[in-house]
Amino acid sequence: MKTEDLLNQIAFIKEIDKVKYIQRKTKLFNSDRCENDAEHSWHLALMAVVLAEHSNEPIDVLKVVKMVLIHDIVEIDAGDVFMYDTIKNHSNTDEERLAANRIFGLLPKNQADEFISIWEEFEAGETNEAKFARSMDRLEPLLQNTSNNGGTWKEFDVKYDKVYEKKSVIKEGSKSIWNYAENLINESVEKGILKKE
Repeated sequence: MKTEDLLNQIAFIKEIDKVKYIQRKTKLFNSDRCENDAEHSWHLALMAVVLAEHSNEPIDVLKVVKMVLIHDIVEIDAGDVFMYDTIKNHSNTDEERLAANRIFGLLPKNQADEFISIWEEFEAGETNEAKFARSMDRLEPLLQNTSNNGGTWKEFDVKYDKVYEKKSVIKEGSKSIWNYAENLINESVEKGILKKE
């Protein structure tokens, strides 16, 4: 291994420590403490390993784990956009593209190319792996909000239709997990922790 590659990899490892300081709007299960991006990514990685058998299609679990571990690294530069933000769109932005190029560009070229490709694949959401990774990304905050008596839904007055729309992406990766999630959403309405218009 080249010394230059090692130094670049160490620079990347130091840079991504910043993910631990990016606060998300959702809170930890049964807690009033906001989750950070590193905790979120770690949780998704374990969820993917545990729930992989529920994928609609066969998947490369290691690739899914890589996706969920790196998907929010761009937020070091671009910041976290709340899924239900009414001003800024929660889709791939120019800021995220610049961030991906800068941060992953710290790595040796072959690794940088791989990470950018995996990040792009997640964002596009078209492969079996990306669909399942995105289903994990949508499931975790749903579980958090239901454990926190409505959590960010209540805090930001997010209504049923918006939650249902955003969470329905889960079915692209796993119909069985979507059935569970859909029931949770409907139960949340019945419990009064998620309001319809």
